[in-house]
Amino acid sequence: MRKIISFSGKGGVGKSTLLVLMLKYLLEKYKKINILIIDADPDANIADLIGKEIHFKETIGGKMAEFKHKIQKRQIPLDVSKDQIVESEVFDALIEMDAFDLLEMGRGEGEGCYCSINNYLKRIIDVLAKNYEIVLIDAPAGLEFFSRKTGRNVTDLVIVSDPSKMGIHTMTRILEVSEEVDLRFENIWILGNRFPDNLHDILEKDVASIKKNYVKLLGFISNSEEISKMNLIGENLLQLPKDSEAYQTAKELYAKIV
Repeated sequence: MRKIISFSGKGGVGKSTLLVLMLKYLLEKYKKINILIIDADPDANIADLIGKEIHFKETIGGKMAEFKHKIQKRQIPLDVSKDQIVESEVFDALIEMDAFDLLEMGRGEGEGCYCSINNYLKRIIDVLAKNYEIVLIDAPAGLEFFSRKTGRNVTDLVIVSDPSKMGIHTMTRILEVSEEVDLRFENIWILGNRFPDNLHDILEKDVASIKKNYVKLLGFISNSEEISKMNLIGENLLQLPKDSEAYQTAKELYAKIV
C-alpha cells in the first residue's frame, strides 16, 4: 500500500486538524507502518497540533537559508553537486517522532517568496515518498501549490470546505487549476468540516454538479467543542479521546480512503 494524501482548501477550514485526525486513525489501524507528514504550509500548524516545538533552522526554509548563506560564503565543496547537498539538507530536516516522521516547510526566503522551496518540495516528495507507505501533506491555502504542480504525485486529494461561500469557491478553483495544469489524482475527496446537518444539501448539490467520477463527496464532520478546546489550550490532538464524536465520524470517512 502506497498513498500520498494531500489536504487542501481555503485557509481556516480545518485542514491541519483533519490531517492530524487521519494520522491518529492510521496509527491506531496500522501498528507498524511508515508514515511521513509534510507540513507544506508556510503558516505551519501540524507541530502545534501535536505538541511539538520546531525551530526555523529545523525546517526546509531554514536549511535552504543556511545553504544560500554557504553559497555566498563559498563554503560549498566544488566536487559535490548542489542537488546532492540540497537532498542531504532535506533529509537532515526530517524530524523523527516515535511513530512517524515530520517535515516542515517553514517560511520562504525574503519578500515572502516560497518559489525555490516549492521547487525543492517537488523533488522532496518524489524522493522521500519512496521510503514511506503513507505520506500526508498539509497543503498551503494558496493555489500556487497546484499551479506549480507541486502535488503531481499525490494519489488522493482531500479538499476541505467549511460552510461558507469562500470555502466552496476555493474548492471549485482548486479543481479548476488542477485540471488546467493537468494534475491527475486517483481520487479527489470533498470533505465538509464543521457543517451543520441542515446545510449538508448545499455541498452535496455542488459536488453532484461536478460530474466527474473521480471527484467524490467524502462526507461531513460536525463542529467539535472538544477539538476547539484542545487547540486553544495547546493539547496534543493525537490524545483526543477515541470516543469523540468528531473522531468517530472521521474514522468512518477515512476508511474509504485507506
